[in-house]
Amino acid sequence: MSNDEFVSFFPEKEVSKKLKRAQSLVGFSNERAEFDFYPTPPEATHALLQREKFEGLIWEPSCGDGAISSILEDYGYDVHSTDLIDRGYGKGGEDFLTSDFKSANIITNPPFSIAEPFLKHALNQTTGKVAFLCKLQFLEGAKRKIIFESSPLKTVYVFSKRLSMTRNGEKMKNSGMICFAWYIFQHGYTGEPTLSWI
Repeated sequence: MSNDEFVSFFPEKEVSKKLKRAQSLVGFSNERAEFDFYPTPPEATHALLQREKFEGLIWEPSCGDGAISSILEDYGYDVHSTDLIDRGYGKGGEDFLTSDFKSANIITNPPFSIAEPFLKHALNQTTGKVAFLCKLQFLEGAKRKIIFESSPLKTVYVFSKRLSMTRNGEKMKNSGMICFAWYIFQHGYTGEPTLSWI
């Protein structure tokens, strides 16, 4: 829907508020958290680990405040935690997209604005599995279709109940409006991807 179509669909006084909210939902807004810092709710990581097992080192390249990494460690996994921004957990100042570090697996909630290059690099730097927590709309788009068809996408776990994300670690008004899914890529997998629900 274009901005003009959006404006004609709603009464004039509601346009500004609704347009800002819509832009925020799809990832283009002045209200976006700096560096897309939306810590992962614990239930999201627990749900993943109840469905998937990982062998070898796990790298969390956008670890933020340790929301995913700390739970992985609680489950007994060996975790390498890095982030571009130092938020007091793991090693800060590490740019994932230029890193040559290798790992068996990557589990992360990537910055959505650069999720595609994150995915390409993650697949190049791993030998096991890559698990990305992304919006369900990440499935859309002709460019992404090519990426998915040429990658070992094994499973998409869709959250049937919306996750309540936080912006910069603080509760957001109207949180829980976006559908998220775990995207599981497994090196060596050649079948069609499966769809499952959490």
